[in-house]
Amino acid sequence: MQRHILEKYIDELLQVELYKDYAPNGLQVEGKSKIRKIVTGVTASQALIDAAIDLGADAILVHHGYFWKSEPQQIIGFKQRRIKSLLLNDINLFAYHLPLDGHAELGNNAQLAKLWGLKVTEQDGLLFSADLDTPIAVEAFYDRVDETLQRKPLWLQGGPGILKKICWCSGGAQGYIDQAIAKRADLFISGEVSEQTTHLAAECGIHYFAAGHHATERLGIKALGEHLAEKFALDVTFIDIENPV
Repeated sequence: MQRHILEKYIDELLQVELYKDYAPNGLQVEGKSKIRKIVTGVTASQALIDAAIDLGADAILVHHGYFWKSEPQQIIGFKQRRIKSLLLNDINLFAYHLPLDGHAELGNNAQLAKLWGLKVTEQDGLLFSADLDTPIAVEAFYDRVDETLQRKPLWLQGGPGILKKICWCSGGAQGYIDQAIAKRADLFISGEVSEQTTHLAAECGIHYFAAGHHATERLGIKALGEHLAEKFALDVTFIDIENPV
């Protein structure tokens, strides 16, 4: 498959033009023009690049790529080594950040809903909500998150014993707890946590699960890769580089 056709398809599928993001979405490092084999992963780390090289990949597709607005512009140190590895092996790097959080079918949050057996009743930007037809004990839902993500979340207790409304947003979205409180959620789930989150949960009557940035953002890139493999008969391999954060 030609690189420019693949990029155009993913850009349109994920509607990248709708997002004001912190890094460029789409092709970040140009490699060979024809793509047959793709490696997908959460972050374009050196470990993922090395694994892709070993597999003879033509492209790497990730959620966390390069050229973030907050990072230094110089291509030195670990950034130079990563980009040099890509260029020497003629490997394309594609990255999709917020568009892959927000996509209503393939995105991280939509995939988390499927994983947890939740029916999405509202999507407000990147914040997803589910009003439960059958309420569930918070302990039981905690166990479900633990088992499905294979990572024990940090639980800040503050809400009721029975959950009727759950909100979530993958990754480093702990600040969205304010919106979850405004929506009268009993539980908010994200990947990371801040010091003030403890006090908000306790004072505003809401539980908070910090379920892991990496753990909550594995599913979207994996689903996107599987979609591309099925639609275009590409050879796609998901590689999960362990990350406890």
